[in-house]
Formats: sequence, structure tokens, C-alpha cells
Amino acid sequence: MLTIIKADLHNPRHAQDLLQQLNAYALDPMGGGAALSAYSQANLIVELQKRQTMVHAFLAYEAEQAAAFAICIEGFSTFACQPLLNIHDFAVHPDFRGRGISHRLMHSIGEFAQQQGYCKLTLEVLEGNHPARQLYLSQGFATYELDPAMGGAIMMQKKLS
Repeated sequence: MLTIIKADLHNPRHAQDLLQQLNAYALDPMGGGAALSAYSQANLIVELQKRQTMVHAFLAYEAEQAAAFAICIEGFSTFACQPLLNIHDFAVHPDFRGRGISHRLMHSIGEFAQQQGYCKLTLEVLEGNHPARQLYLSQGFATYELDPAMGGAIMMQKKLS
């Protein structure tokens, strides 16, 4: 039986399960293929707790085992003048893939976002992550563009020291 919860980062089990799920995702080729740094593993939960009004984590359990997770971070749409929710991390543990968990977790996040009054959900996905792209398309996501003549938005980053 699948249970999806909004994680309480002050609950030691939720914190441990979230960290383990995130590390499994980091080890996956779609997550970069390397474990979280020792610093991240030691400090992530405390840093997320400091941002508890902006960060919303979800855990999916199957038979009491953590099977999937999502970490969502509140943003703001200046054009809509409303808050939005970015699905920053989203993964199903390899041992639980192919069971429809991702669809149910995404649905739960969408319901939460509507209940909280977010104007939209956003996320980033690797071009080569075809299963995730199919999931997101099936859930109503589309590439972001304001004017088709200008093309879709791309995500860029600049790492700071």
C-alpha cells in the first residue's frame, strides 16, 4: 500500500528517509552519479529546517519503506504576482520504479499546490531523462515559452565560490 506524506523535517525518521532518498537520487546517472558530499549529508536537513516556510518535502512509502521523494521550493511569479512551487528534486528509488509511484506523488504535489494557492508548478528535467519527461508531459507540464517565435526557456547556472 502506498502512502504519501508531507515530510516533517523535525521528525528524525522523515529526515533520515529524505536524506537517504536524495542520496540515492544523487548516485543515479540522472542525479549526477555521485553521492552527496559529507557537508551536504551533515547539514542539509538543518538548512532545510531553516527554510520551512519555503521548502516542502514529500515522501512516498510502500510497505513502510521510503520509495520516492520530492523537495519543492516556493518561488514567486512576478507576471502573475502570485507564489509558485518549484519541484526542485523528484525521484523514485530504483527498487520501486515501474509501479506508478511517480504519478501518485506528482498528483499529491499538485493537490498540495492548489490547496496552498500556488499559481503554477515548475521543474527542470534533463533532456536525456526520457521517462521523467514523459511523466511530466502526462501530468500537464510543457516547456516554458512566452512567444513561440522566441522559443522555449532554457535553464542556466553560474556556480559561485
